[in-house]
Amino acid sequence: MKRVFLAITLVWLVISMSGCGDGHSTPPPTFVSQILSDPALDGDIEQTAPNTYAITQGMTTGVQSVFAGIDPVTLTEFRAFLHFPLGGTNGVPANAVIDSAFLDIVINSIQPTTGTIPIRIELVSFQQPLRATYFDRTLLPPLASTTIVPPISRTDVGVGKHVSVDVTSLMVEAQRLGLADFQVRILEDLGPVTPGLIEISDTTGADRGIEAPLLQVTYF
Repeated sequence: MKRVFLAITLVWLVISMSGCGDGHSTPPPTFVSQILSDPALDGDIEQTAPNTYAITQGMTTGVQSVFAGIDPVTLTEFRAFLHFPLGGTNGVPANAVIDSAFLDIVINSIQPTTGTIPIRIELVSFQQPLRATYFDRTLLPPLASTTIVPPISRTDVGVGKHVSVDVTSLMVEAQRLGLADFQVRILEDLGPVTPGLIEISDTTGADRGIEAPLLQVTYF
C-alpha cells in the first residue's frame, strides 16, 4: 500500500514541477466507473453445523438477496460473496491509479429488527463457483478488510436507503495485485458480538440498477 501512495505522490510531484514554468499546473483528469455485481456469481454460504455448509449462488426468481451474519434464532452463520468484474468497457484499467472506491448496498431486512449488527467486508480472490472452503478465513484468507461504521441498524433498512462503504483500501490492494475481479466476503465482524443477520438486495428485476450491489471507483 505504501508503494501505491508513493506512486501517487510522485505523480503529483511531477505534474507540479511541469507547471512551474508558467505558474500553472493541470491536475490529471479523473474517471468514474460504476460496476454492478454479477448476479450469476453472487451468493452466500451458510454454516449449518461444524463441518456442514449450504451454498446458494445465482440470483434466480426465488432468490434475490444474499445474507451475512448470524441468525439469532438458529445461530447458523452466513457469509455473503459479491463479484464485480473489473474488465470491459466500464471497468478499471490495469494501469489506473485509484483515487477512491465505494461499495453501495441496499439492506432488505435485519434480524433482530431492534439490533445493531457489526459487519466486516473482506477483499478475497477465488475461483468460481463458490465452494464450502471459501467460508473459512484460514483457507481463504482476506487480502484486505474494512468494517461498516456505524454498524447496520433498522435505520439502514428499506427501499431507497443505501449504505455506502468506503472500500478504497480494498480496491487499491486489488489493483496492486492485478486482480481481474473485485470479490468481497461479507460477514459479521469478529469478536464477542450479539448474533445478527442482514439481507442484502441483489435483485435482477427492473430496479437492479438502483438496488443491486454497486462498486463505484474513481481513478486517474
